[in-house]
Amino acid sequence: MHAMQYAITLPADYDMQIIRHRVKSRGHLLDDFAGLGLKAYGIRERGVDGSPVNQYAPFYLWADPEAMNRFLLGDGFRGVVHDFGRPVVQHWKGLFHRPGPAAGTLPRTFTRRTEILAEDADPATVLAQAVAGHEELAATDGVHTTALGFDPRLWELVHFTLWAHAAPESAGARYQVLHLSAPGTGGLGTGRQW
Repeated sequence: MHAMQYAITLPADYDMQIIRHRVKSRGHLLDDFAGLGLKAYGIRERGVDGSPVNQYAPFYLWADPEAMNRFLLGDGFRGVVHDFGRPVVQHWKGLFHRPGPAAGTLPRTFTRRTEILAEDADPATVLAQAVAGHEELAATDGVHTTALGFDPRLWELVHFTLWAHAAPESAGARYQVLHLSAPGTGGLGTGRQW
């Protein structure tokens, strides 16, 4: 599994209905994309849920890294580049994935939080603690899916959770989910992945 996200920050006075319409008219195009576990079409709106910005920032869990490459080099992403410029695409090796009690519902929100490992921290200990936290989180009412990713270049963890309801403030940056494409969640694996 690989986690991936790009964020397109928009002007403070940007009409976010444009993004809503874009997702409504195009979101279904990845509903059967081979190799994609799930894509949460997320937005943040300035002044809503503590967001300082307007942002379109979809989050992906890929079951197949080749599919991620096909997407980034194909027509779908070419449209993003054409309309908004080429964004920085962050990606993390998946360490943990688990559906939660609300996996059968449509999620309303997702949260994303990054964590840089301290210089003096033992990476194996930190990762084991993070996985244990996600195991516990996966059993929480309202959790649709939770995942943990790792970027060894930055020694960074990304904590990602889809929620069936409004996400708690403590979980990280909060995004509204406009659409969920989930053609291959079964291929993401379950539990710890190392």
